[in-house]
Amino acid sequence: MRRPFRAPPPQKEGPRINEDIRVREVQLIDHEGQNRGTIPIEEAMDIAGEAGLDLVEIQPNANPPVCKILDYGRHKYQAQKKAAEARKKQKTVELKEVKLRPNIDTHDYEVKMKNVLRFFEEGDKVKITLRFRGREMAHQDLGFKLMQRVKEETAEIAKVEFEPKVEGRQMIMILAPR
Repeated sequence: MRRPFRAPPPQKEGPRINEDIRVREVQLIDHEGQNRGTIPIEEAMDIAGEAGLDLVEIQPNANPPVCKILDYGRHKYQAQKKAAEARKKQKTVELKEVKLRPNIDTHDYEVKMKNVLRFFEEGDKVKITLRFRGREMAHQDLGFKLMQRVKEETAEIAKVEFEPKVEGRQMIMILAPR
């Protein structure tokens, strides 16, 4: 008869604290930041208990492991705040699309280019899509000239990430801010 599968106990997230620390000796840093040297775990637990704080394993891979006496709840809260602050400062790069036609009028072109420049200032990448319809497919050279013009006008603030390429009835080019 087979014995039922028993999964190991779930691993806790974060550092080990208090009774979870399973070593004989630890390198102790007390609540004032003083290095107390290598001491037995029981003595370290007593010192932490007297201070009314937790014994937290900071460097588990050191020999002996480094433990610090601190308020674990407060430590966890501050780490959470620091991570949230880092996420807030993070900028996600988006891919904005600008659609053009081969025989676009000058004013329409200027409006589209103004948008492209605004996207670069915001730090986004821009995908230029040039759509061909019907007989325009016979004049792809006009499309390449238009893409070349876009590339030249944005040369000092953007770099070409994906050269102009025809895919079906459209030509695509991707520009990224410098």
